[in-house]
Amino acid sequence: MRANVSDLEAFLAVAKASSFRGGARAIGSSASAVSDAVRRLEREVGVRLLNRTTRSVAPTEAGARLIERLQPALAEVDAALDVVNGYRDRPAGTLRLNVPISAARLVLPAIVPHFLAAYPEIRLEVIAEDDFVDVLASGCDAGIRYDERLENDMIAVPIGPRVQRFAAAAAPRYLAQHGKPEHPRDLLNHACLRGQFPSGAMPPWEFERDGEKLRVEPSGPLLVRIGAAADLAVDAAVAGTGIVYLFEDWLRPIFESGALEPVLRPWWPSFPGPFLYYPGRRLVPAPLRAFVDFVKAAGYRD
Repeated sequence: MRANVSDLEAFLAVAKASSFRGGARAIGSSASAVSDAVRRLEREVGVRLLNRTTRSVAPTEAGARLIERLQPALAEVDAALDVVNGYRDRPAGTLRLNVPISAARLVLPAIVPHFLAAYPEIRLEVIAEDDFVDVLASGCDAGIRYDERLENDMIAVPIGPRVQRFAAAAAPRYLAQHGKPEHPRDLLNHACLRGQFPSGAMPPWEFERDGEKLRVEPSGPLLVRIGAAADLAVDAAVAGTGIVYLFEDWLRPIFESGALEPVLRPWWPSFPGPFLYYPGRRLVPAPLRAFVDFVKAAGYRD
C-alpha cells in the first residue's frame, strides 16, 4: 500500500474544511481534482474514509484514525523539506496568507511588490475574505487581523499603519438636499449605507470626541457585505444615495477628487492597525520567515 502524498494532503484538506470545495480552496486545487484524489486514496486503502451527504462531509471512524496519524506525519515532512530549503541562497516556495479584504486593499499593496522583488523564488497566495477563519485549517501559513487578541499559541507582528480611522462621507448633492449632520445622533434622520458581516451581524457606527464615545444604529436604503461589497456602498454614496462609513484610507482618494465630502470629521474614531499572525508552536517555513523578517524591517511599531 503506497498512497500518493498529494492524495493524502487532499484528503486531510477536505476533512478539515468539511467540504470538497473548501478543501480544494485550501490547497489551491479544484473540487473535482480533490474528489478524484480522495476516491483514489480510498481505493488504495480499501476503506471508506469520508462519509458524504448533500450537505456535509465528515470522516468515518477509519478516516478519523488516519487523520490523527497523518497530521503530525505531514507536518514532519514539511519541516524536513524546509530544512533543505534553508540551504538555498534565497528562500523559495509558496506562502499563503488569509487576510481581510480591507488589508488586501489598504495594507498589502505597500508591501507585496517590494517583497516579491526581493524574493523572486517565493510565490505568494493571498486569500482575501472577512470571515474569521482558523488560519491553519484554511491551509494558510499566516493571516492578518485588526485585533491583537489572538490565541495563546499565535505570534503577532505589527503590519501596516499603526493607527487608522473610520470616516463618514456623503456626496455634495446629498448634503445640499438633506443637510450636513452636526452630531452623530443626527445620522438617525439620514439615509445611511450600512455594512453586514457574513454572520449577519451589523456593527454600529462608532464615534468619539473629547473623550465622549457614541454608538449609533442608523438605517438606510442599502445593506452590503462588509469588505466584499464595500465599493458598492461607496459608489452609491457618490451617486447621492446616502452617507457611507468606512476606512478613512479607503475613502481618501474620493475625498481628493471631490466626489465625496467628509461628514462629522471631529468625531471620527481611531483604532489600532493590523497584525500579521502565525502559529508559534510549529517550525516557521522559509517563505513565511522571509515575509516576517521583511515586515519587521519595514519598521512598523505600536
